[in-house]
Amino acid sequence: MAEKTAEYYIEKLSLLAHPEGGYYAENYRSEESIEKSALPNYYPSARTFGTSIYFLLTPNSVSNFHRLNSDEIWHFHDGGTACIHMLSPEGKLVSKTIGKDLEKGQSFQVVIPKHHWFAAEIIQGDFILVGCTVSPGFEFEDFELADRSTLASVYPDHKTLIERFTKA
Repeated sequence: MAEKTAEYYIEKLSLLAHPEGGYYAENYRSEESIEKSALPNYYPSARTFGTSIYFLLTPNSVSNFHRLNSDEIWHFHDGGTACIHMLSPEGKLVSKTIGKDLEKGQSFQVVIPKHHWFAAEIIQGDFILVGCTVSPGFEFEDFELADRSTLASVYPDHKTLIERFTKA
């Protein structure tokens, strides 16, 4: 069987360009939901139990800093290796590697806690295909793409990284 490419997955999974960078397609949305009254105040409306997407990055398409109101779990599917950079609300930077080489400290899954700014980049290979599960489910109204100057003013110790993973 021939090696799969980014173009193969973009076509076969009908992936579209994502506002943060990379490519995605939603592949699951729970039919059940949680009422707003049962959710924390930072959710402006009811949320589905959970959602999942395919997400693909290439060396030319990083995932720029963004944050969500929900936890997100990245699940490795195919391709190379990526580094996910996470900034906690308190300003602590943690970087985790997702990939298939467990002997090198890579993980098949990485959890990004709610309200953490995060960005990702390919560090080995031509692409990485992951699944991203969000619970309570993803809604674009919970998605915030970072503003470079605002984020750098809040986290000045990480200005260089922020400049790499935000749009001017």
